[in-house]
Amino acid sequence: MSNEYEITIKQQKGRIDKVLAEIIPDKTRSAIQLWIKDGYVLVNDEAVKTNYKVQAGDEIKITEPELQELDVVAENIPLEIVYQDQDVVVINKPQGMVVHPSAGHPNGTLVNALLYHIHDLSGINGKIRPGIVHRIDKDTSGLLMVAKNDLAHEKLAAQLKDKTSIREYVALVHGVIPHEKGTIDAPLGRSKLDRKKQDIVDGGRDAVTHFRVLERFKDFTLVSLTLETGRTHQIRVHMKYIGYPVAGDPVYGPRKTLPGNGQFLHAKKLGFKHPKNNEMMVFEKEIPEIFEETLNKLRNISE
Repeated sequence: MSNEYEITIKQQKGRIDKVLAEIIPDKTRSAIQLWIKDGYVLVNDEAVKTNYKVQAGDEIKITEPELQELDVVAENIPLEIVYQDQDVVVINKPQGMVVHPSAGHPNGTLVNALLYHIHDLSGINGKIRPGIVHRIDKDTSGLLMVAKNDLAHEKLAAQLKDKTSIREYVALVHGVIPHEKGTIDAPLGRSKLDRKKQDIVDGGRDAVTHFRVLERFKDFTLVSLTLETGRTHQIRVHMKYIGYPVAGDPVYGPRKTLPGNGQFLHAKKLGFKHPKNNEMMVFEKEIPEIFEETLNKLRNISE
């Protein structure tokens, strides 16, 4: 079912595509431009061009086009299943694997692999995200939980919302952090300069990250991070915000960084209450080999 928006312009000024991108959450300017070109956006009941300048009192009606469902097929992709029962699966996702299909990644995703290895998954998030309760970025490795039925999905999602689940990450960051621990409490939202990025923005969604120093090197620091909230790119944006971007991060980190396959960020620990018996379950997975090799090289340099 498509979304419909009715917006009255009060004080906003400028091109309609730019104004709507600022008003409508989680929609890129390029997507809105396509809506306008395809006639899904009406101003005072008339179609306009993308360079139309909004005026006070304009009545804008938008009928968001329905997304075309991707053909999600089961693929025999190797998958490390850490735990599985009738309700829950815990996966150790490798670095470089996208969690669910999208226009840019129609196959080769975790969902494609899940459909092959596991034949009963929650349908709450639809065909594109069956069983997916939460996600981690493509180039972040580590643990995530998958629901095998709708009741399990609802209970696991509630734990994420209530902040009762455990999610601990390990990251290698640029710079030497002088203090032993800290908390980053800074709201996140879509960047006004680059709609594909997240940023610290006034009025953004609450985001809290706790960190603790594990080891210091010549120009880097290994940290443990605990999420209180789970916003998109939260750790990566928060660490950049305090001046210690994640090493290898192609989006938020410096160009001159450590060689690897993306950011040195690993979801090491995952804990939750089992959706059926309420028993606390905690899983841990050590960092991938390339991460460990990089740490050993830094230790040799620091000696």
